[in-house]
Amino acid sequence: MEPAGGGFSEDQFREACAELRRPALPGASWELLLEALGISIYGLLDQQTGLCEYKVYGVLDNCLPDVLADVYMDLDYRKQWDEYIEELYQLEYNGDTVVYWQVKYPFPMYNRDYVYIQQRRDLDLNGWKIHVILAQSTSVPQIAERSGVVRVNQYKQSLAIESDGKKGSKVFMYYFDNPGGLIPSWLINWVAKSQRRAMWNEHNQRALLWLLVNNM
Repeated sequence: MEPAGGGFSEDQFREACAELRRPALPGASWELLLEALGISIYGLLDQQTGLCEYKVYGVLDNCLPDVLADVYMDLDYRKQWDEYIEELYQLEYNGDTVVYWQVKYPFPMYNRDYVYIQQRRDLDLNGWKIHVILAQSTSVPQIAERSGVVRVNQYKQSLAIESDGKKGSKVFMYYFDNPGGLIPSWLINWVAKSQRRAMWNEHNQRALLWLLVNNM
């Protein structure tokens, strides 16, 4: 985990755009976890941590790209509907936007908190607008670890959104985090897969929107 400063490179934004246009799932390493109604969720086991990375590809009908990107970035609005937020705010540090996010966990587990850089760029690729949002764990002196809260030091996300040519959005997302603490990795992966399958059966395409705004 690097201290805040410098943000993301041009290549990192371009890589997210490339994934949106052409999924990068080399070999048989990425496992298809869920596929329905044009939405696919893939998982890849990280050998170092024993946890899964995720890639999501799909289309959200009747959800315009500008609206989706704006809602994703609106922390104040998120605090109105996300019941699992204990604390959420952003600050500027060394020219970067840094977000602090504390998540409620059920008893007897400790809450988790995240400190991460987040940047959004709206790119123009041959006249086609793509919104790209990148986030990654960082450290800043003003946000020290707290007693009774587990700091998540491994968190990374890429999100790319463009029009589907109609009234919807074509979306790509990459996500990984390590919640730390004493939770076994097999249990984290099992719960994550079970929740996503159950959520899809109940809510269809709204599952993808939930994944996007709720950071997986």
